[in-house]
Amino acid sequence: MMKRSPTFSVYLERRMARILLLGIISGFPWVLIGSSLSLWLKEDGLSRSTIGWAGLIFGVYALNFLWAPLIDRLRVPYLTPKLGHRRAWIVMSQALIFTCLVGWSLTDPEVHLWGVIAIGLVIAIASATQDITIDALRIEQIGTDEGQAMAAGAAVAVAGWWTGYKLGGVVALNTAEIFESAGVEDYWQMTFLVLGLMIIACNIALMFVPELPPTDRAAAQSTDDRVIASKLGFRGGTGHVAAWLVGTVVGPLMSFFRRNGFAIAVAILGFIFLFKIGEAFLGRMSIVFYKEIGFSKSDIALYSKGIGWVTTVVFTLLGGLFAIRIGLVRAMFLSGILMAVTNLMFSWLAWAGPLESLFAAAVLLDDLAAAFATVTFVAFISMLVDRTYTATQYALLASIGTAGRTLFASSSGALVDWLDGDWGIFFVITALMVVPSLICLWVLRHRLTAMLVGAQVRLFSKGAEQDS
Repeated sequence: MMKRSPTFSVYLERRMARILLLGIISGFPWVLIGSSLSLWLKEDGLSRSTIGWAGLIFGVYALNFLWAPLIDRLRVPYLTPKLGHRRAWIVMSQALIFTCLVGWSLTDPEVHLWGVIAIGLVIAIASATQDITIDALRIEQIGTDEGQAMAAGAAVAVAGWWTGYKLGGVVALNTAEIFESAGVEDYWQMTFLVLGLMIIACNIALMFVPELPPTDRAAAQSTDDRVIASKLGFRGGTGHVAAWLVGTVVGPLMSFFRRNGFAIAVAILGFIFLFKIGEAFLGRMSIVFYKEIGFSKSDIALYSKGIGWVTTVVFTLLGGLFAIRIGLVRAMFLSGILMAVTNLMFSWLAWAGPLESLFAAAVLLDDLAAAFATVTFVAFISMLVDRTYTATQYALLASIGTAGRTLFASSSGALVDWLDGDWGIFFVITALMVVPSLICLWVLRHRLTAMLVGAQVRLFSKGAEQDS
């Protein structure tokens, strides 16, 4: 019998199902503060600019690295001994999101706009906090010597994220449509209560994801603390406290620059900041665009969420395999070009009008590009993380990428207004936004390739010895 390709069989491992679940939990809150909030504000008569600026709440995802060191170290009272360090933080964050949904169900955005946005900000903070822990728990499901499993895990995590986001969007939009058709005046408020039930289901499912004891991580952190204490010249209790504080904040940064070198580290941060800005501009205004050109909530649910989920999951898994085969640097080049080209499909849709076939094609191609770009991006930064500071370093890299998308994309509504609602030109501009990151990647391609090959050699060496 022919031996199954290890590149494919890695997806069939039980831990990949757990990583898929973690991705779903991570993606679902974006339904709340993304498409649901945007459409809720749109249907309550608020302007495109207001909706765009409301997206600034996503800025907390660019800042979560600031408290990631604490999440790596601090225990949640009562929950940590019962559930484990990582799962305790996730459950606490989910409980806060659920409470906020109840708050939204009691709020009218026309009367209390700032109250709605404030609750959305709390959801974003809780979601960004749980993402720190979810990414750490996901990476820690895979050994440091498993290069293929890491890339596959990144693909599965992205597929899970899109599953939570897309299918959560299907539930949200269709539920709102049903309540609206039934004559419920505050149909979005009722929808948020239904979505709260999904939060409860996520917490139940989380109990099936195991968490390894943090023995090695804690030992490595303690070693770093002792080194820092000796360099600071402190002794006794004062030295311990000072070393803990400095090690918690500075240790992860020192480790990142030490492992990669200063020049490469800065290059990585620059590329990450610029890479997905155009995609973020499109994503921030997409659901407003769909509504303005004439698609209903059920149309958006079917094409953008339903069909989009299937294509995204398939292309994410295929993209993970493709990235392994051609290398991450080349994969990032290709995904950047695909993002630019598919954004132009939305210009075509804007100029042609609400054609369902063109809408489906644009969504399918956009999801292909987004899936491939995201899985490549996640795999890239996952391979750079030091397991001693998993949560902090991953949060730092992901936050820098989010900062680029959030800081610029919040002005997307204002840009459409400045263009007098010319959606076609708007999407052409979003296609051009990927160019700076590709220039950066091209200039640094040889150094990045050498760095990643070295990392892959280290990761594969143990596995190769075992196979032999």
